[in-house]
This record gives sequence, structure tokens and C-alpha cells, in this order.
Amino acid sequence: MTWLLVTSLVAGMFLVARPEGGARDRLTGRRSARLDLTGVRRVLTAVQAGPVWRPAIGAAVLAGLGAGSVGGPVAAVVAGAYAGLGIHEWKRLDQRKRATTRRMTTLDELTSLVADLRAGIPAAVVADTAASEARLAGDERIQRLTVAVWRLAEHTGAPAADLLERIESDARETGRLAKKAGAQAAGAQVTAGLLAVLPFAGIGAGYVLGGDPMDVLLHTPGGAACAIGALVLQCCGLKWAQRIGERVLR
Repeated sequence: MTWLLVTSLVAGMFLVARPEGGARDRLTGRRSARLDLTGVRRVLTAVQAGPVWRPAIGAAVLAGLGAGSVGGPVAAVVAGAYAGLGIHEWKRLDQRKRATTRRMTTLDELTSLVADLRAGIPAAVVADTAASEARLAGDERIQRLTVAVWRLAEHTGAPAADLLERIESDARETGRLAKKAGAQAAGAQVTAGLLAVLPFAGIGAGYVLGGDPMDVLLHTPGGAACAIGALVLQCCGLKWAQRIGERVLR
């Protein structure tokens, strides 16, 4: 049954990979000279750009099917959980890195706007240029504050350059404080990583002592209960450490 599911998934990928004109070519007797992978790339791009849970679920299903075909249902659950957790964490860190990059780009653009205003360019012209070039689109909070500055400068004549400079300095100081807080929370993240590796060290120690811990964990009721219980506790611990780090960074 498992091999049937795997075969169905592979067949589905090939069907998605075929171009839209492939069906017409087969009906008319024509054959495509090469396999178009546009569909596969489109699906992978959608998965990568989608929510965090989407690639995690896909990895969990694939890992579960592969491990289940070799080690049984317990292996499927454990492998699927570990694969899903790993991809979820990688995706979360990647999104955080991208958000940091967008924020730094926004601050650099803000510096450029201040320089334009200091050079004597009217605030209305700078605001129109920033809007037309979609600048300051990486940070919503800075974008809202900047819009408020343009309105205030237009209605009251307030110095837009001074206001934007204050926004920039405040944002950079907030970023420095966030980096310091992240460094302080790194200990909890390292501890969580060590706890995630300890079960594998225990299994290795079991083999060194002459036992077969994998056979016990995967093919006996007591071992299966221990494996699933340990997996649940480990997931809760990793999630708890993650929440602690996120609270510190806020």
C-alpha cells in the first residue's frame, strides 16, 4: 500500500510537470521533444513562498512514507515529525532573515530620503518619488510613520528631514537592542538544540552496549509508547524554547 502511494505521488509530479499543450500533443499524435519542468518549478515556488506550515507538511508526508515503508508505522510517525519540525524551523529562520534584510534596506532608503530633503528637494517631490518607486515597502511600521510625516509636512510645514531622521535613528536603535536580546536568548536556543540531539546519542549508546534499541522502539508496544511519548515531549520542549526566544526579540 505504501509503495502504491509513493508511485502515485511520483506519477502526480510527472503529470504536473507536463506542459498544458502536452495533452493536446498526445491527442493529435504529436510528441514533445523534451519534458517541460515549468509546472514542477511553479509548484515548488508556490510551496516555498507559501505559509510556514506548507513545506513542513509536505516534508513530513514524504519522510513518513519513506520511513514507514522500511520501519513501519512508528518509524513513519517519528520521521514525519522530525522532517516537519526541521523544515518548519528552517523556513521560520529564513523568513526572519528575509525580514531583517528588508528592514535594513528600508532604513537605507530612509537615509536616502533624508539626504534628498537636506539637499533642498521639496518634501512633496520626495514623497511622490518614494511612492512611485515603491520605496520603504519593507517595513510596514516605518512606512506608516513616513506617510504621517508627509502629511504633517504638507499641512503644517514641519521639517520632514528632521522627522524622518528621528524615525531612522529610533528604528536603528531598536534593531541594535533586538540583536542584543537575541544574543542573550541564544543560550536557550543552544540548549534546545542539544536536547534535540540527546535521543540519538542514547540510541547510539544502546548499540554500543550490544542492544538493538531501534528494534525495541519500532516493533514493540512498550518501545513504541516510549518513542511517541518522547517525541511529544521533545516537540513541546522545542516549541517552548522557541516561544521564549520570540518573546525576548519582541
